[in-house]
Amino acid sequence: MALTVAGSDPTGGAGLQADLRTFKAMGVHGLSVPSVLTAQNTKGVSGIQEIPSEFFTEQLDTLLEDVRPDALKTGMLYSPEIVSIIAEKMRVYSLRNLVIDPVTVSSTGVLLVQEGTLDAIKNVLFPYARVITPNIYEASVLTGLRVEDENGMKEAALKLRDHGVETVIITGGHMEKKALDLFFDGEDFLFLENDKLEAEFHGTGCVFSSVITACLALDCDPREAFAKAKNFVWNAMKSGVSAGTGMKILNF
Repeated sequence: MALTVAGSDPTGGAGLQADLRTFKAMGVHGLSVPSVLTAQNTKGVSGIQEIPSEFFTEQLDTLLEDVRPDALKTGMLYSPEIVSIIAEKMRVYSLRNLVIDPVTVSSTGVLLVQEGTLDAIKNVLFPYARVITPNIYEASVLTGLRVEDENGMKEAALKLRDHGVETVIITGGHMEKKALDLFFDGEDFLFLENDKLEAEFHGTGCVFSSVITACLALDCDPREAFAKAKNFVWNAMKSGVSAGTGMKILNF
């Protein structure tokens, strides 16, 4: 079983809805706890509604007292308080195989975190992570480096791993000419590349990190999970569908 702690996306293209779709496609039962609600469509995010920390805690405790996931992932975490609650539950319930997708902005540029949240994720939650999956923009924000090419990705991966993370995966789908992703486990750098598709897609980071999570729940190692996630997302993008008038949604 795999748990997603993420924002709700009414389109199903991203957020916990996309995570649950991905878990099912990977043959893993999905559990979910919403961390925040959004009003959005394929054109963008128009509103964000926080979930009270007391109820967020109750959701996690009620679930984890009864059901224990084999792996879990975090997506959109809106406040430092929510981040601290998740870190506490990692300790209390001895949870393992945490995948962190450090969401910062939407695909259309809307800020999705309160001030201080990314610092909390980096300093409080990263030490519990088996895998983190920032894109090049998120890696830049988290490290203070300018991540634009392969060397920049390597530098950022080294710096991010210093926060106690076991494996760093930096996705480069936002690079101009190619879709290049980096895997770093402290020993080896591994790059995987695909041709860049000329379209805008919604939820690629969510689906990518969900495949990683599902693979860890199935006892795959992170390197194998990385290759499977790269292939899964690439195929889902190639067959992407236009559910609305904005970005395409991955099809799988």
